[in-house]
Amino acid sequence: MTLKGKRILLGLTGGIAAYKAAELTRLLVKSGADVRVVMTEAATRFITPATLQALSGQPVWTDLWDARVPGAMGHIELSRDRDLVLVAPASADFLAKLAHGLADDLLSTLCLARRCPLMVAPAMNVEMWQSAATARNAETLRADGVILSGPASGDQACGEMGMGRMTEPADLLADVRFFFQPKALAGRRVVVTAGPTEEPVDPVRVLTNKSSGKMGYAVARAAREAGAEVKLISGPVALPTPPGVARVDVRTARQMFDAVRKDARSADVFISVAAVADYRVRNPAGRKIKKANGHLALELEENPDILAWVAALPKPPFCVGFAAESEDLARNARAKLARKGLPLVVGNLAQEALGADESTITLYDRRGEHPLGRGPKLELARKLVAHVAGMMARTKR
Repeated sequence: MTLKGKRILLGLTGGIAAYKAAELTRLLVKSGADVRVVMTEAATRFITPATLQALSGQPVWTDLWDARVPGAMGHIELSRDRDLVLVAPASADFLAKLAHGLADDLLSTLCLARRCPLMVAPAMNVEMWQSAATARNAETLRADGVILSGPASGDQACGEMGMGRMTEPADLLADVRFFFQPKALAGRRVVVTAGPTEEPVDPVRVLTNKSSGKMGYAVARAAREAGAEVKLISGPVALPTPPGVARVDVRTARQMFDAVRKDARSADVFISVAAVADYRVRNPAGRKIKKANGHLALELEENPDILAWVAALPKPPFCVGFAAESEDLARNARAKLARKGLPLVVGNLAQEALGADESTITLYDRRGEHPLGRGPKLELARKLVAHVAGMMARTKR
């Protein structure tokens, strides 16, 4: 997707990541966007307005009182014809301003006075990002409808490592493109399950499956980006809730089943990404089991098959299953497609995907198989959601 005809206001705040804005500007312009740049005074200490002017082909704005705008109304006029305001990098200070409605310079003032959506790419030291104050500000911004892209984890200019790196320009470009994509699931209700379940053995031990929840959370975000109303039913994971997504936290398979039953009948799409434990302990111990010589025998019983139950409803939603296999991926995925009567199964090799940020997946439906290749899980989730929307559109016709 190109950005031809899209008008973007790119804001820069102070931080070493400001150098990435040069490449981001180049990529946006190359993709066809009309880019207008606004910089804070601190941003000009890291990269010059002349650089951004040369790359955008337009004057760069830095002063709230710039006489080039009649009546000193730059904070109004500069954003009125824009389709998106993108602030990259967005410093911790600037996130705090946005969260509290403060406006003391050109960029913060026009963000407050804008009529178009706002996307920010946080960039700061790992400790600053993880501080309680920044966490509160980020959550406030998400609740206010601001789109947060990143941050990413990795090496930082200060020499430390962790979350806080600004999203790379190519990834930011992808986020902007998907922001402008057609809302193929507008008006649809989507339920996604994600993460593992934990089945208690005693008060301190559990049976579980390996799952980081990353793919399920990516699918929930992609469905929301496509315009759907999304309910995310999640096992225990350490991931933030995707913007605009309603989340329900569960621990056991039966709790997940109960949560799904509340929403499945009214859903248009059900995407079962969770690694639900197939078995649970029949009689979990009420006290911690003490270590003793010899073997410990546990009596197990089957957990409910959540996906099969949803697919068997009289008027089921469009059901998508996941087949994480260690071998014979195509055969096992097709078998799952037929056994549960599903329209679509997503197959991947568990040893390549568990806990990773990237994966390789193939889609299996009644028309055949559709390899999506290898890539970041969010990118693959977006392709999956687009495939689902396409299948639903063909079925409707």
